[in-house]
Parts: sequence; structure tokens; C-alpha cells
Amino acid sequence: MKLHTLFVCKSCSAILEHEEADERAEGNQLLLQLLEAQKNDSTDCNLNIEAVGCLWTCDTPFCVTFTCQGKYTYHFVNLPVQNIVSDLFQFRKLYEQSEDGYILPAKMPEQLKSNLLVRIPPVPG
Repeated sequence: MKLHTLFVCKSCSAILEHEEADERAEGNQLLLQLLEAQKNDSTDCNLNIEAVGCLWTCDTPFCVTFTCQGKYTYHFVNLPVQNIVSDLFQFRKLYEQSEDGYILPAKMPEQLKSNLLVRIPPVPG
């Protein structure tokens, strides 16, 4: 089974400057929520949640990126820090189950549709 990765920008913040970002940053809080949810997830989860210092979409904070070799990559921005974890885990299930990672917009959790900045095709191998 392929390893799927969710990169989480831990420095995203609406209250802290990028250089001041620390554990108080909302991006870091989202990361902690995701890690806690993963520990409590009873489904067979094949997701590596990885903190990233910055995903370079600072003007649209609270961003995450789903990626997997041979699959589309999805970059979501402007995510609400509260009440988004379940939608991200719902998307994760769709992403893991998809052969090439292509998720029809109609199947995406409603809250994520408007927060998708880019979907990048798989790199030809």
C-alpha cells in the first residue's frame, strides 16, 4: 500500500508574524488536532501527517497538502482551524481509495471545495 502524506503548515497564523510563529500558531494547533484525531481513528489509516515550517501561501493561511507518489497532489488554503479535521479525514479516505488520487469535486467534503487552491497531476514515472 502506498504511503500518503498530509503536510501541515505549522507556522500559519493570523495573529503571529511568520518569524514569531511557535506552538501558539493556529497552523500548529491544527497539526496537533490532526495528530490527536489520527490517534483516535479506528479505521485503517495509511496517512503520514508531517509538519512543515512553511508552505508559502502565507496570504491564505491555514494550509495543508495531500500528496502520494503516482497520485494527484491537493493543496488546500484558508482552512478554518476549528471543525475542519473531520472533513480532512473524510477527504483522506477518498484520496487513499482512489487509484490516481483524482477526487471528483462533487465527492469532496463541501467545506474543502472552496478551499482547494490547486490540484497538481501526478509526475509521470
